[in-house]
Amino acid sequence: MINYDLLKAECEKIGVDLGEFGADRFDTYAERLVRWNEHVNLTAITDPDEIVIKHFIDSLYANKYVNFKPGESLIDVGTGAGFPGLPILIANPELEVNFLDSSQKRIGFIKDVLNNMGLIAKRTHERAEDLGRDLDFREQYDYATARAVAPLNVLCEYCLPFVKVGGLFVSLKGSNGMQELENARHAIEVLGGEVAKAEEYELPNGDGRCIVIIRKVSQTPTKYPRKPKKIDSKPL
Repeated sequence: MINYDLLKAECEKIGVDLGEFGADRFDTYAERLVRWNEHVNLTAITDPDEIVIKHFIDSLYANKYVNFKPGESLIDVGTGAGFPGLPILIANPELEVNFLDSSQKRIGFIKDVLNNMGLIAKRTHERAEDLGRDLDFREQYDYATARAVAPLNVLCEYCLPFVKVGGLFVSLKGSNGMQELENARHAIEVLGGEVAKAEEYELPNGDGRCIVIIRKVSQTPTKYPRKPKKIDSKPL
């Protein structure tokens, strides 16, 4: 379905090694995404080349800036159709990944794709603000990832509680990411983080993007994350 040459060329540019099975797994992912999208609202992007650029390569930019190691743990918060967590897992199949989403249908899609790709990962159907208070999940992960789920100051409250001290929250944002970062600096500090890196870049089609990497330097205060109404009405 997808253009293998396009995928491999763009991966090479950002230093991503697809290994023996990576390209085939991305092809399977794209095929399942388009098929499921016929009856479950997963994405507005269904053109094969756009899937490669706007979903796969966009997600894999995390690999350019983060050195994921085998056996490390990652939770993909508000995973939706699996971005950025599934592309990261395809490129780093020895990561221990948990896909978190509040929609059972989207979690069902993730299960289907994993089965068809021959990859193993956990899937959790729950709201991030509830799971982030659960001691089995709170501050248990080396990484939390999220892509365009909410404004960064809100996203930090959803994601930083999952990250262990010394770990990273990796946020993939759009062209306004630097402005979101400025608005989120108070939230980052309150929740126990500090900005490790923030960089703007362009996708191969010219779309502007920004990656914000936040290091967890101290434990998140126990009152966070708050209830959804509080997060929405009084964001940090």
